[in-house]
Amino acid sequence: MIRFLKALILLPVALVVLLLAVANRNAVTLSFDPFSPEPAFSIVLPLYAIVFAAVAIGILVGGIGAWLGQGKTRASARHHRREREKLERETAQIRTFGPDAGSPAYGGGRAALPAPR
Repeated sequence: MIRFLKALILLPVALVVLLLAVANRNAVTLSFDPFSPEPAFSIVLPLYAIVFAAVAIGILVGGIGAWLGQGKTRASARHHRREREKLERETAQIRTFGPDAGSPAYGGGRAALPAPR
């Protein structure tokens, strides 16, 4: 079902991207110097390449931001995982080396008290 939904979403997106690339093949000048009429550093690329690069950079920056924002959650998960593993080791050790159920510490085989009514 999820595979179908991915295809249902990704196919139209891929079609739009393809149409954008075909429709915007003309070269444009990308300059990072807004004050000079003849910029020292400029590059001529097709418009779709600039748009795709901007989207890719946005995805990268957004992903890094989300990863950094979830740092506390990951640290908390690591702490809880370590605590769980420590408690599991202690439980296994107690089960391995603990007293038997029939030993005097557990009633020595005596009958249990009746349940209250």
